[in-house]
Order: sequence, then C-alpha cells, then structure tokens
Amino acid sequence: MSIEQQLLARSQHSCELCKATANLDLHAVAPYAADSAEHCALLCTTCQQELDAPQDQNHWRCLNDSMWSTEPAVQVLAWRTLKKLSPDQTWAQDLLDMLYLEPEVQEWAEIGQVDESADDEGEALFDSNGSRLAAGDTVTIIKDLDVKGAGFTAKRGTTVKNISLNTSLPGHIGGRVNGVQIQLAVQFLKKV
Repeated sequence: MSIEQQLLARSQHSCELCKATANLDLHAVAPYAADSAEHCALLCTTCQQELDAPQDQNHWRCLNDSMWSTEPAVQVLAWRTLKKLSPDQTWAQDLLDMLYLEPEVQEWAEIGQVDESADDEGEALFDSNGSRLAAGDTVTIIKDLDVKGAGFTAKRGTTVKNISLNTSLPGHIGGRVNGVQIQLAVQFLKKV
C-alpha cells in the first residue's frame, strides 16, 4: 500500500487538519521527506497554502479539534500553526496552552521554528489579555493610574497611540498621555 493510500485510510478521506474532503494531497512534515506515512499528513489545498503564513483566522479554528489527533505529524502541524497564529489571536494562544506533546514530538515541532518570543532588544511584552505588544501599537489604559512627577492621573479608557518598547524599565512601554511622555506598566494596558 502506498503512503498516500495509508493516509487516505488513516484520515478517512478527509484533510487531517480541517476535515475538508476535496483536493487532498500528501504533505511531508519538515524536516522529513515523504518517506513514510508517519512523517506525512493528508491536507486540503487551503491548509497547504496557508501553512507557512496563516491568514484566514476562521479557517484555522479547525485546530480546536485536529490538535487532539493521535498522529504525531498532525500534532506537529497543529502546534506550528497555532504558534504562528498565537501572537495575534488569543484563542490560538489558549489552544496552544492546552496542547501537550510528547517530548520527542515537541522536539520535532520546534525544529526550524524561529523563536519570536524575544525581541532583538529584549524580552517580548504582552498586554493584560496576553496580546503581544509591538512598537507603534495603540493601547487603552484599563485602570486609573497616578503619574508620578507629572501631577495628573492617567484615566481608565485613555487611548495611547504609537507606543515605544525602548524603555529603561522592564515590563513597561513608553507613550504620550495628556501631552506628556510617560512609561506605563503593560499589565494595565489592553491592545486596541
């Protein structure tokens, strides 16, 4: 029996990520070649096209089911896709937090993956909801904050545009509130 026939039987003639039944093709999971069924998955055209740069957030909600597959190749693809989605999508981060991989499968999943959790200048910053913050983002203050030395209170609901991450205080961003450049703790911010 060929590898493709094995995958068709294993997947019951559907995409192993989204369960689509049309336009299915064999996909070798890097770094392996299509040398055995255990190193491959049967995927639809949409999944194959989106794997490198997932764009359609709604399509990838299918990972909520497929991440529980018993097939290591499918687990690796689900983990990698959730990892790519998680900086911008809290639902993807939630799924990633629930996903457990055996150590050897986790090692396989991490092969060739870029660690995006750390910036060149230091550690990544996340808002109160776990969304990653980047220079230039807009955030909202979620709690009234007394601004030391400026003589005013940064009110809850205030929008801070064009934030900077280059601050001398860990866990803080720079932004302009009431015309004054201040540093704000990320736990009191929500990305807009």
